Amino acid sequence: MDKLHAMSAFAAVVDAGGFAGAARRLGLSPPAVTRAINELESHLGVRLLTRTTRVVRVTDAGARYAEDCRRILQAIEEADESAGGAHAAPKGRLSVAAPSLFGARFVAPVVGDYLQRYPDMRVSCWFLDRVVQLLEEGVDAAVRIGDLPDAGLSAVRVGLVRRVVCAAPAYLDQRGTPDAPEELAAHAVIAAGGAAPAAEWRLLVGGNARMIKLEARLHTTTHEAALQAALAGVGIARLPWFLVADAVKSGAMRVLLHNHETAPLPVHVVHREGRHPTQKVRAFVDLAVQALRAEPLLNP
Repeated sequence: MDKLHAMSAFAAVVDAGGFAGAARRLGLSPPAVTRAINELESHLGVRLLTRTTRVVRVTDAGARYAEDCRRILQAIEEADESAGGAHAAPKGRLSVAAPSLFGARFVAPVVGDYLQRYPDMRVSCWFLDRVVQLLEEGVDAAVRIGDLPDAGLSAVRVGLVRRVVCAAPAYLDQRGTPDAPEELAAHAVIAAGGAAPAAEWRLLVGGNARMIKLEARLHTTTHEAALQAALAGVGIARLPWFLVADAVKSGAMRVLLHNHETAPLPVHVVHREGRHPTQKVRAFVDLAVQALRAEPLLNP
């Protein structure tokens, strides 16, 4: 048994959530991946995966072993890069995660620049509105908005995201302009994101941050849809500044309750902590940090 090949196959199955996805990622046939996993389980004398006709699940022992495999495989990649020279051009596959709206607006251009600079690289973008666990899900680097509770990540701060309460002039002319958070309850509110059809906005009341719970007239899962509804005069929304800045500049939207905004959220570029990042990760992080720090909407 080629143990490194089997460990790579196992880590790919865990990351992809199945044998077919792992086979595509590795450029192998599904039977070859299955055979490698069977040999690895036989060698270890422990069940790493439970399989049904529809689902592949990782056992507790398999989850621990997968983390060890990722660390070992990353260390081997780092050693290969070190032996090959620090100035060799990156090659291989990179996975990057970011919130969906932020990723499409700011990270996708960085990825495009990265691919032009390094033609031997391939990139997978995970633009999802949830926190992607880098180690557990096999992702190389990410952009995070908000505080970083995970101390196992290396992080570089690149900017801030301000959140603003806003509405179209037509709506305000018809319904009036709220001067305090308490007055929002009398208005039509547009809630964006989350599963519950309600708005929970964190605002300053009497100098202290409070969660204001409001009944939403419209609930949408995306901020883009909430912006379009607000532009149409449906109601008041709370949205990232980078999304509404152009509309505010043109006069199509107005920012409300300036003095009641909470502190902007920090933006970080993060990667898995180790002795040093691989060259492909280091090259991406350097590009992302440079581009995001130069973005006026994140660094006014």
